Amino acid sequence: MTTPLNGSVRGERPIGPPAPVQVVGIGLDGAAGLSEQARSLIAEATLLVGSTRQLALFPQATAETVVLGDLDDVVAVIRAHMITQATASEPRLVVVLASGDPLFFGIGRFLLEKLPAHWLDFTPHPSSVQLAFARVKLPWQDAVVFSAHGRSLDGAVRLLRQGVEKLAVLTDGVSHPGAIARLVLSLRLPVRYRLWVCENLGAPEERTQSWVLDEAALTEISGELFANLNVVILERIPNAEGIDRAALPLLGIADGDFCSFPDRPGLMTKREVRVQILAELALQPNQTVWDIGAGTGSVSIEMARLCPNSRIYAIEQTPAGISLIERNIERFQTSNLTAIKGKAPEALRPLPAPDRVFIGGSDGRLGSILDWCAPRMAVNGRMVVALATLDNQATLLDWVSHQTGWQVRWLQVSLAQAVPIGPLCRWSPLNPVILATITPR
Repeated sequence: MTTPLNGSVRGERPIGPPAPVQVVGIGLDGAAGLSEQARSLIAEATLLVGSTRQLALFPQATAETVVLGDLDDVVAVIRAHMITQATASEPRLVVVLASGDPLFFGIGRFLLEKLPAHWLDFTPHPSSVQLAFARVKLPWQDAVVFSAHGRSLDGAVRLLRQGVEKLAVLTDGVSHPGAIARLVLSLRLPVRYRLWVCENLGAPEERTQSWVLDEAALTEISGELFANLNVVILERIPNAEGIDRAALPLLGIADGDFCSFPDRPGLMTKREVRVQILAELALQPNQTVWDIGAGTGSVSIEMARLCPNSRIYAIEQTPAGISLIERNIERFQTSNLTAIKGKAPEALRPLPAPDRVFIGGSDGRLGSILDWCAPRMAVNGRMVVALATLDNQATLLDWVSHQTGWQVRWLQVSLAQAVPIGPLCRWSPLNPVILATITPR
């Protein structure tokens, strides 16, 4: 526990008069948005601290005023003011005006680090994030808040790749709405987002706009002139139900075109890795292919479209995965693809012997799956295994070391996406994947 200067435990509320330093949150609606108690505190203050704009809202105040600048200097002034408390004829009361909720990305945390906690009381105003979600009429108990003030958007990139449902971004001059929209589109996510921009919340000139993010929306957003005081909300929305199959590429379907897990939309074999897997499989017409641990079925769909005369079997043990595979079969009209519910190797028993096998997931059974597949492979067949853990790599190395008829070729796929950072771009790496291609000696 942290003990402040008076020896009491931080978080305990002492009984007695109000703390001598009152931190009052204020919005763009100014004094009109304050409670009667907050207005009384400001009227009784002997030292009033705030920005030039905030101080101008209280021209009738009789207190000494200090414009917020260097925060260490402000703390020194507050301490000096409190030291004279013992010799002052009247009690000293410091009021610090803060934007919104002082303890939500505000000055409150800094003051708690520099001053004893028992000196401080907080009177919050609704934060900009609270107001933003109220304006767009979205519940926000499950939202994630990210502050881009003076920092990179790397944390936001991680959240977006995880498919967070609601993300509020506190912007600045570099990470403005246009930069955020450009970043989201550059990631080529498997989900879509609606972008809301909420400006001047609480002021008469307040404005809220929204766009479903695509290239046309990016052009519009980039052409807008937004107020400096704005909050961005990214709301995940369902992918469009239909796709234009005639416009699909022969190879390398966009991740966002697949039906995916609603709670884990990024849990699929990414397009760039998928293309490399297909190359390693060296598919031929009229083959039988097993896709073990198929997940959403993205690899199976690609194989079925490339080789319409082949028979593709997507083996998946989870009901959610099987449902997604079946939805994607319908979505892409791949009648030569069959979803098989079950756990390998047991689920493989009734299937025809394979020419190709792709193992994308093994649920800790990689060795037994390989033992089942190897003797049943067609002449000149091959297996490709995607490995994300050291444990499975060790299992495969051990398996190959005990085989006389098979050899393995290792390939590490390490990819990075170019993502915009303000006016510049930098590389953002994806998780590396090991591909092991197993062929007859």
